[in-house]
Amino acid sequence: MNIYLPYKLFIVLLLFFLSFAVKAQNEIPKDSISNKLNEVVVTQNKKTFTNTNGNIKVDVVNSVYNSIPNTVDLLSKLPTVQISPDRENISIIGKGNPLIYIDNQKAGINDLNALAVADIRTIEIIQNPSSKYEAEGRSVILITRKFSKKDSFRTEISEVASFKKNYNNYLGFNSSFKKNKLEWKVNFNYNQLNPWESHSIEYEIPQAAIVSDYGVSAHTKRKQFVFGGGLFYKISEDDYFSVNINSKLQSDSFDINTMTYNKNQDAENDVFTFSDNDNKKNFVNSFLNYSKKIKSLNTQLFTGIQYSNLNQGLWSLVENNYNDTQSELAQNRTQKFNVAVFSSRTDLETKFKDEMKLEYGGLYLEANSKSNFSVLDYETNENELSNYRFKEKNIAFYSQFSGKIIKVEYSVGLRAENTNVNGKFSTDLQPLVNKNYTNIFPKVQFTFPVDSIKSISLNYAKSILRPNYSSLSQGTTYINPYFLYGRNINLDPTFTNEISTVFQYQDKSLRMSYYQNKNPVYNSFVFDNQTNILTFTEINFDKESGFNIDFTLPFTYKFWDTTNSLIFVKNKIEDNAAMLESSKPFLYYYSNNTFKLPKDFTFGFSFWGTTKQKEGVFERNAKFIFDMSLAKTFGKNWNCTLHYNDVFKNTIYIESFTINNIHSNARYVVDANEISISLRYSFGKIKETEFKEKSIDDNQSRIR
Repeated sequence: MNIYLPYKLFIVLLLFFLSFAVKAQNEIPKDSISNKLNEVVVTQNKKTFTNTNGNIKVDVVNSVYNSIPNTVDLLSKLPTVQISPDRENISIIGKGNPLIYIDNQKAGINDLNALAVADIRTIEIIQNPSSKYEAEGRSVILITRKFSKKDSFRTEISEVASFKKNYNNYLGFNSSFKKNKLEWKVNFNYNQLNPWESHSIEYEIPQAAIVSDYGVSAHTKRKQFVFGGGLFYKISEDDYFSVNINSKLQSDSFDINTMTYNKNQDAENDVFTFSDNDNKKNFVNSFLNYSKKIKSLNTQLFTGIQYSNLNQGLWSLVENNYNDTQSELAQNRTQKFNVAVFSSRTDLETKFKDEMKLEYGGLYLEANSKSNFSVLDYETNENELSNYRFKEKNIAFYSQFSGKIIKVEYSVGLRAENTNVNGKFSTDLQPLVNKNYTNIFPKVQFTFPVDSIKSISLNYAKSILRPNYSSLSQGTTYINPYFLYGRNINLDPTFTNEISTVFQYQDKSLRMSYYQNKNPVYNSFVFDNQTNILTFTEINFDKESGFNIDFTLPFTYKFWDTTNSLIFVKNKIEDNAAMLESSKPFLYYYSNNTFKLPKDFTFGFSFWGTTKQKEGVFERNAKFIFDMSLAKTFGKNWNCTLHYNDVFKNTIYIESFTINNIHSNARYVVDANEISISLRYSFGKIKETEFKEKSIDDNQSRIR
């Protein structure tokens, strides 16, 4: 394809739609004075992005983001949010992995995949979460779902046709009904997807005289059923009860093709590896919440329980062809993984005079996982079987006191968490992993107003990041006869200490922070010199430190609304087993631009990128990603949106590092270049009668 075509297309579209705006400003309505004035309606366009002390909130409902077919893709469009190439991890630039909340309950990547975009009202990226949130993570992504204020019935049907390397289709149905104090919701999505992925790694193992490289690609046929429902009952003005269930059922069939060159001393081989794979991945999440105002104590009580279950099974049949001879069966692999998590929490909020507030509560969490692994090796005629069981219990208590002295706002919190971990193979008498640790996590914030539009805040926080449950399984992925992707059941949590300051001027902010990580988790290599097999896995590195300067610069001019982020990052990752290179600052930049045009058109473009990253151990490439969108509303019921994502096909991740005397260069290509057309039809009825309630504060229901 001509590489200049996207540039030309963008310029033509921009000039075309800006011409509408010029025409509209010069156009005088005919007979405007003699027309009878029956009604005056004053409207205010909501900003897509708002910024408070470096915390960015996104209005999903009233933006082009509401037409993105899934929640993970939606998050990837937001400032500072990064999605890993395998779409299994989310990180915040300069902050690492965030804590994710949907309303009042903690969530994970599987919850996001089971959440319909049509059910999201706002998303907020919180940089300095309080002690109410778990100590896990230095930032929080808070997703708030929609709830109706008036009696109504509304149904939305959406269809998204997505053109990447292959065709993908998303069909969605979302409905809600509210009558007096009762509101229920239901959603159903059926997706037929055909994702493509590719990556390659070159590596050298000097101590074994091995040089090797491989290139792998996979085409997947995926079916997804995403559905859920919920009930919300408002008992009184301050009390409510709610129950919600979300689920995602997914089946994959995919072929993995790998071309490998391997030189071991004087022996050279070219190997073609083909694997036929079937995968099922089913997830369900349910929670029940109750909130009550204890008026005699001026205390708001919230209590909730949550249960989630992930069940995954993967079957693979692998064959190898050495030096263009004939294919021979290599392995028959069966892997099963199940994790069930139960949690309950209670939060209380007591308000005193002089704007003082005390928040306190506790959490109990229990997780149980089972990992079964079976491999039949045709070359050795051996069958390997192993069963691994993992249990984790977490008990936490917290208190948070906040208020104002003269004009200075303060918030002081303390959280204590006890974690008990036990991991054991069924054939072992003693557990392989047996940990019991208790930690204290203080958090402090002071905000000093300079005047009515300027303020300065100071923050300190200690946090923990635990490995996700799937990382603690024993599963592996066969790439070729010399290379495996594996898990690490011995990962320890990462501890972080961070201090920061924020200067806020109107809706613009400057944030500076310094942090230190103990036991950060990154990719590494483990070489078995008996089998000559290299395993790519995660390990705990020694330490990490960094300094960030973060500018958030929103701007509005007439029909143009823009939000910009600039983050200067100086990050250093260290480990005794790794070769330490120089650490240099790099720049992350993000810009989102929306143009409200006549005839109910909305045109937008956004771009983000980073300069080259040198972070001590790792060196990563520069990136520049450019997206465009055009939305048109037809009457009150129809909306059509055109997205053109990764216009210049630059979603490529390149990483090089040396650890355990093994040097590697890796390249991951993400199938992000996409043209999608979204059509959404909404119908229903909103009555004028409204259940009386207080004006809703976006932060009121937050579990911080």
